[in-house]
Amino acid sequence: MRLLALIPHYNHLHTVGKVAQSMLGYGIDCLIVDDGSDETIRTQLRELLQPGIEIIYRACNGGKGAAVKDGIKYAAVHGYTHILQVDADAQHCLEDTQKLITAAEAQPHAVICGRPVYNDDTPKARLYGRKITNFWLAVNTLSMDIQDGMCGFRIYPLVPTIDVIREKNIGNYMDFDAELLVYLHRRGCVFIWIDTPITYASDGISHFRVWKDNVLISRMHARLFFNMLLNLPDILRNRRKRKLHG
Repeated sequence: MRLLALIPHYNHLHTVGKVAQSMLGYGIDCLIVDDGSDETIRTQLRELLQPGIEIIYRACNGGKGAAVKDGIKYAAVHGYTHILQVDADAQHCLEDTQKLITAAEAQPHAVICGRPVYNDDTPKARLYGRKITNFWLAVNTLSMDIQDGMCGFRIYPLVPTIDVIREKNIGNYMDFDAELLVYLHRRGCVFIWIDTPITYASDGISHFRVWKDNVLISRMHARLFFNMLLNLPDILRNRRKRKLHG
């Protein structure tokens, strides 16, 4: 397994260095994909460059999903077999990275996902929104296999992931994380879930656009629902395949 830590980044200079250094501590290469941050931040971001850390810059802000897609394509070109996606804002419990890596080494064809454990500091709107999204993920996969669609702390096997990116019109913003999991599920991928705490800092920066991203997520669920109806035989066939190999 050749693993690349992929950090989508947009104006999180005060935390992205901590995340990148943590990934290096687990002996894995790290790629920061800057999604059109302010020029002053880009200039300072270059100071993080060192052996094991690479940075690529998008010309303008296109969304978290767009940044992750670019990182996945980079991984394919540079010979990696797996991608560890982790957010730049340090909300994830970085100490759980080894748990994800160990699970991926044991089942290299599986998608390894963080299952968030929330604290009292979690905004109620985030909790309710997640419950709605997870309900529709159950509908759109005809299963409870995707236990959380929004946590961006996960390991993808490269081959099925790059195939989905190339073949499907996956969203570029906050709809990306959930939609990608649905298409991986429909390809018969097995999912492994690792409990991991999520921390919301009182002074943290959120790039979630309440109106725009909720509309995009709602459209994504509707699109996946009708696509499910059109492709039901294939989805059921892959479901049987997953049960045989799960």
